Amino acid sequence: MKIVLDSNVLLIALGKKSRFKPIWDGFVDGKYQLIISDEIAYEYQEILAQYSAAGVAEKVSEVFVESPDIIFQQIYYKWDVIKGDPDDNKFFDIAVAAHADYIVTNDAHFNSAKLLAFPSVKIISAEDFLKVVVSLI
Repeated sequence: MKIVLDSNVLLIALGKKSRFKPIWDGFVDGKYQLIISDEIAYEYQEILAQYSAAGVAEKVSEVFVESPDIIFQQIYYKWDVIKGDPDDNKFFDIAVAAHADYIVTNDAHFNSAKLLAFPSVKIISAEDFLKVVVSLI
């Protein structure tokens, strides 16, 4: 399974006591592949450095470098479908380019993209993806 993980979900999945921790653990355990780009990796670093404990951003980077379940994808076309927050388009564009199974996000800006017939990308919440990951264990 290949997924694109919005930074808001990565942030909540990293907490030791977070109920969303199985999302991160599922990645580390090889239950799914994570699709990223330079732009997404940079945003992850920026968000984690700002909102998580000291050293978390560096640890996540180390995991990404070592993991065989990271797919580094180039974006060849910009769909420009998320008008409410154009910065979020990088997640949609990479999902289309890599034929992702899901974009996992809690961001309401993605709601308009859920309605598209083409390109079709399945967009689910962290809560729904948590159920998927738990079913794989």
